[in-house]
Amino acid sequence: MSSPEKQQKAQDETTHFGFQTVNTAEKAGLVKDVFDQVAGKYDLMNDVMSGGLHRVWKHTMVESLDPRPDQSFLDVAGGTGDIAFRIRERTAKFYSGQTPQITLCDINDQMLQEGRKRALNHGIVEGIRWVCGDAMNLPVESSSVDGYTIAFGIRNVTDIDAALREANRVLKRGGRFLCLEFSHVEAEPLAKLYDAYSMHLIPRLGKLFAGASQPYQYLVESIRKFPDQRAFADKMRAAGFGNVSYRNMTGGVVALHSGWKI
Repeated sequence: MSSPEKQQKAQDETTHFGFQTVNTAEKAGLVKDVFDQVAGKYDLMNDVMSGGLHRVWKHTMVESLDPRPDQSFLDVAGGTGDIAFRIRERTAKFYSGQTPQITLCDINDQMLQEGRKRALNHGIVEGIRWVCGDAMNLPVESSSVDGYTIAFGIRNVTDIDAALREANRVLKRGGRFLCLEFSHVEAEPLAKLYDAYSMHLIPRLGKLFAGASQPYQYLVESIRKFPDQRAFADKMRAAGFGNVSYRNMTGGVVALHSGWKI
């Protein structure tokens, strides 16, 4: 299919942007606008919205990754650097200060700018390569990384299946895919409480702490549109991953998905 035909197809097809239905070609720009608005307050709002639990979830993700300094990692939708910094800290702790090579890729330049500022504040001047790129078309060589991580980013991608295929492409054989994402709460009482909190309170918190409620309205709606744990695991298998599994945390508020390129 030629490029003009692909563009026309994207104009004709629709997808979701939160609870809205939009043309596929429009979604990336709409998501970019969301993160342009929240970039400066992104880390603060993570603490506010989760009560600090996001730190525990991310710690668990990097602990499961178990990175070594002789490996290379790609953190997609890495934004302000939380996962990349944690990978460095863990390897330095267990390997006498040695750290791996990390490529941090995000489609939003505003988020990358915030990440670079944080890196300098952490005294990190090397070891992380900052790349502006799309999860569906990564500017990364095939079979080049030992680990691929993505935390709270894949639900914002226009074509999740394409992003999963790209993840498989860039991983070396035997490489690990880890995805941390909001998911579907399984216990009914907790599900009702979580729905009430996220749908009604989080946008208000966004208005109070970040000066805008609409980006957070989209974020909570996007969680509802994301596939549940089993459906996402099926998508991973369809993209070519083996030994696929997931681990619920906080009752399924988030799930850590794991797969291997075999």
